Amino acid sequence: MDTLQDLNRKIKSAKDLLTVVRTMKSLAAASIHQYEKAVLSLEHYYRAVELGLRAMLLNHTFRTDEPESKSMVAFIFGSDQGLAGQFNDRIIDFAGRALAGLDHRNQDISFWVAGAKTADLVEEFFGGYEELFLLPSSVDTITTHVQEAVLKLEARRREYGETGLALFYNAPLTGSSYKQEMRPLLPPDEAWLSNLGTGRWPGRSLPFYRTAWPEIFPALIGEYLFVSLFHGYAASMSAENAARLSSMHRAERNTREMIEDLTFRHNSLRQEKIDEELLEVVSGFEALRSEEQW
Repeated sequence: MDTLQDLNRKIKSAKDLLTVVRTMKSLAAASIHQYEKAVLSLEHYYRAVELGLRAMLLNHTFRTDEPESKSMVAFIFGSDQGLAGQFNDRIIDFAGRALAGLDHRNQDISFWVAGAKTADLVEEFFGGYEELFLLPSSVDTITTHVQEAVLKLEARRREYGETGLALFYNAPLTGSSYKQEMRPLLPPDEAWLSNLGTGRWPGRSLPFYRTAWPEIFPALIGEYLFVSLFHGYAASMSAENAARLSSMHRAERNTREMIEDLTFRHNSLRQEKIDEELLEVVSGFEALRSEEQW
């Protein structure tokens, strides 16, 4: 049975834990804001790239001359840190179900992972991974991580030939909720490009360009790849902090309940000690009175 000293120590530890939880809540909430802002700002970038592709495709029919890719990279975004609930488990489960539904019988699938915590699950669930990327520490460092991924993809394509690429990540919803998304990037979706080429140009003046198709089209696809990877990083980081915020909400509630329970037990035990001491005093007094009467 706990003594008063034991309960005092536990109450102090619980209060220290509550302070840490509140700090992590504040950090998660601040991080969500900056990553959400980055995701929203990407819409303008994506729109510019899309307009560039539309301008190219207005007078040019896209037909891929590349051979069918024999390999595919499944790029899974997770977390480097814990305390995010089922964040990693959900994206791994989603990726497994999504890949099972794809027709990739003639393709070898390799796994790239962003997040050390997720890497262990990928190794356990899929049998291993080819590349492991650390996650950015802030919005300002996402570009560096995207460039690293692009360079490794280019090196892989030089070594193994045409390679498919699909992203799997958690994307934020309202509040502290999130959903799982898959975005195929390479090869570019022909239906999407066809729709771009047949759509109306949003303006009176038609676009004009001088750069040759073999130069400008791959450059625009490269920009599309860059902005999509950037979006994957930013969305995943925003969703991770949303998951951590939700976990910290639960942890704060549980810690408060634990403090209340420990405080109640402490007060009850203290009252029992006081009652025992009073009974001893009363018993001693009664005993003295009895001796005086004799």
